[in-house]
This record gives sequence, C-alpha cells and structure tokens, in this order.
Amino acid sequence: MSASAIFVLDLKGKVLICRNYKGDVDMAEIDHFLPLLMQHEEEGLLCPVLSHGSVHFLWIKHSNLYLVATTNKNSNASLVYSFLYKLVEVFTEYFKELEEESIQDNFVVVYELLDELMDFGFPQTTDSKILQEYITQEGAKLEVAKSKVPTTVTNAVSWRSEGIKYKKNEVFIDVIESINVLVNANGSVMSSDIVGSIKLKTMLSGMPELRLGLNDRVLFALTGRDKGKTVVMEDVKFHQCVRLSL
Repeated sequence: MSASAIFVLDLKGKVLICRNYKGDVDMAEIDHFLPLLMQHEEEGLLCPVLSHGSVHFLWIKHSNLYLVATTNKNSNASLVYSFLYKLVEVFTEYFKELEEESIQDNFVVVYELLDELMDFGFPQTTDSKILQEYITQEGAKLEVAKSKVPTTVTNAVSWRSEGIKYKKNEVFIDVIESINVLVNANGSVMSSDIVGSIKLKTMLSGMPELRLGLNDRVLFALTGRDKGKTVVMEDVKFHQCVRLSL
C-alpha cells in the first residue's frame, strides 16, 4: 500500500482536513473528486475508485464526510480501504461521533493522529489504545520522570499495559449469533449462514495465557465420528493477542 495524501471532505467537496505524505500528487487534484463522483452517480456507474488522468481517488463515505486517499501508483486498493476504515474507527474512539462538526472542533488532534497513523504513505500505529496513551484531548503536564516513550509502543505485547492486577481472576464470555436466511416463494431455503462473534471481558492479573477451545472438528476426525456434524468456521477475524494452535 502507498497513499500519497489523505483528505477529509464535507458533502460539498470542501476540504476539512488534508495531509500530504509523499508530495508526488498535486494537492489541487482533490478538486476533481466531487465532480467525478457526481458524474458517475448520474450515469449509474458509481465505483469505489475514481480516476482523473494518472491520479486515482480511493474513497469511502461516513456520515456527512468523505474520506479520500489519492495515489498515482498501482497501490493495493484493499489495504488502502482497510486503512480508511481504520481511520473511521480511530476517530470514532476519540470523538464518539465522526462527523463534520467533530472534525472541525478537534482538527489539532486529527492532524496529530494522521501523523502517527501513517508515515510516507504507509500505515504505522493504528491501535487506538496505544494512540490514546500519548495523543490526548486534554492538557498534559510535562514531567522529566514521564518523558519516555509509552511502553506499549515498543513492547511486543502492545495491546496490554504492564502491572495490571485484580483481586480475583475472572473471565466472562459472550457468544453472539445472528442467522441470515434467504427463502424463495415456495418456502425453500436458498441460502443460510450464521454470523457470530465471541467477546471476552477479562480480569486477569499480569500477563497470563488463557487457552480456549472453539472447534471440535479435530476431535471428530480423530474419533471417526460423522464429519457432517463438525463445526466449520469461515472468514474468521481474531484479535491480535490470539495465537492459533491445534
């Protein structure tokens, strides 16, 4: 992935925030984005990538904002879009609601975040928990004793702070499932799938290792039981703290 610049626009195409990372694309090219978007909408040919000459606009819409990445290279579009959606996630963590007003009211923090999130067009620190340790919306008192890099920036385990202690070690697990079914006029099931998520609330002291079993497919294979009853998980996304093993 390599993005030349990131823009945040309002619905009229006005630039609210912009950050030029590489300097290889004229920043004035963003003026062509909204006319191109409107033209494609009128023609019914709206697509996620718009081009003007050698410049490509990769964009998403959130609330009353457009988040746009520009590039003149053959960049990996899926990674660019992953970064744009990560931007939305981080901004929402900071401002609760991501909209035009919150961008204008917090433009200083937004620029600080853009400097940390990406460097020379490549994503860097995108974990909001880490960013919140040294980019805050409140005043900070500079002390010599605290003038060091947060441990979560350099620590291999960046998602968990050191020195966590609880009186009692506990883990709460919530399994949330929703069923999607498509039925035709005759009542026959055309397609069906289950979308689920497992959320953990952990209150464990220190840096423990918690082992969980999610799938009994291997057990069925070893015991020779019917494979039709096994559980097959697809399109699974794990938190970065998860280490998979059989």
